[in-house]
Amino acid sequence: MARLFGTDGVRGLANKDITAELALGLSVAAAHVLGEPARAAGRKPKAVVGRDPRASGEFLSAAVVAGLASAGVDVNDVGVLPTPAVAFLTADMDAHFGVMLSASHNAMPDNGIKFFAAGGHKLPDAVEDDIAERLHQEWTRPIGAEVGRVHTNRAGQARYVAHLLAAVPNRLDGLTIVIDGAHGAASAVSPEVFRLAGADVIEIGTAPDGLNINDGYGSTHLEHLQAVVVDRKADLGIAHDGDADRCLAVDHTGTVVDGDQIMAILALAMQQRGTLKADTLVATVMSNLGLLQAMDRAGITVVKTGVGDRYVLEAMRENDFSLGGEQSGHVILLDHGTTGDGVLTGLMLAARVAETGKPLAELASVMTRLPQVLINVKGVDASRVDTDPRLQSAVADEESALAGSGRVLLRKSGTEPLVRVMVEAATPAAAQAVAERLAGVVKESLGR
Repeated sequence: MARLFGTDGVRGLANKDITAELALGLSVAAAHVLGEPARAAGRKPKAVVGRDPRASGEFLSAAVVAGLASAGVDVNDVGVLPTPAVAFLTADMDAHFGVMLSASHNAMPDNGIKFFAAGGHKLPDAVEDDIAERLHQEWTRPIGAEVGRVHTNRAGQARYVAHLLAAVPNRLDGLTIVIDGAHGAASAVSPEVFRLAGADVIEIGTAPDGLNINDGYGSTHLEHLQAVVVDRKADLGIAHDGDADRCLAVDHTGTVVDGDQIMAILALAMQQRGTLKADTLVATVMSNLGLLQAMDRAGITVVKTGVGDRYVLEAMRENDFSLGGEQSGHVILLDHGTTGDGVLTGLMLAARVAETGKPLAELASVMTRLPQVLINVKGVDASRVDTDPRLQSAVADEESALAGSGRVLLRKSGTEPLVRVMVEAATPAAAQAVAERLAGVVKESLGR
């Protein structure tokens, strides 16, 4: 049986896959699992609930709040806020757990439910499975004063903004920055905090109406941001996704600065300040070879994990590292937050521009992105990708031919029945040629 929880909560088409009934049932199950420590100590559990601006979030958050209160949990409903804000407030308000309603960068018809443990940390798989198992179990309903109380708490945004401002190492005075909020959860917060930090802010994608989240704006649609940065002669642009747990940037020429480049810039800044713990950066196996080369030149160790910010976070917490992330723009600054935070990342990036007086383009040039080609091969037995002798031999031959000027990565998708073939090489043509050859071998060797 497939797991109910995916790599980042429970996600699907709202009112079809993600229904009010499911939201209510999951919140009751979560109340029993995540609220147990409080009940064992003779206390009533407390939860923080937030959402992004999707229309479906209105009825889904109502169902979650109802489920929690009916299960004896006091609820602080903080309204529309970024995912990292809900994680922060879970810790800041000493809540026993948090709930976020969002489908991140997905299109508006989707939605999702994500839980945070006490302290604002993501849940381990075992705890998620425990919640799923409790979903349809009988339970004793509290009555009278034992039912949960619901508090509408709109002070959460101010607390989150104050937290962000306290983390910024220097002011942003003199910078003109375009903020693309993806018509999402950071539409109000991000422009506000950048202005308070001293920047002159131009807003786009900051007028959510419940239907337009991620629609042509945000980190997956950078065209508007690139055009506005160039047209308004801004110093840089910052793009969030729907729930603002990621950040991509655009320099003054309109060139995209991706998550790998952002991590390189921040790693060097933190190394200089002495805040890059163990002089180590945590990145996934999909990060560009150019990042690895730049960090090697700087004497910074790169620890590589599987794809997914949860694996980056696990490695960081286990070893007390301070910086990690993904090429997609999920960047985790563990000294300031428990999860990827696109607003915080953007602030730190802008602070480095202001501190050095160098354009973002110059800072990003510390690493050279090797051309990268990704081919998804469907209809194959992906379980044999690491063991098939012919395929392994072909990979070894191609890696030998690249002779350190590129790399090859084949991996089974964690979400779809396919094999991802990723190749980096000195030129786009060379990367494409190697990727196509290996994709052909995958089809021949692993074809069903």
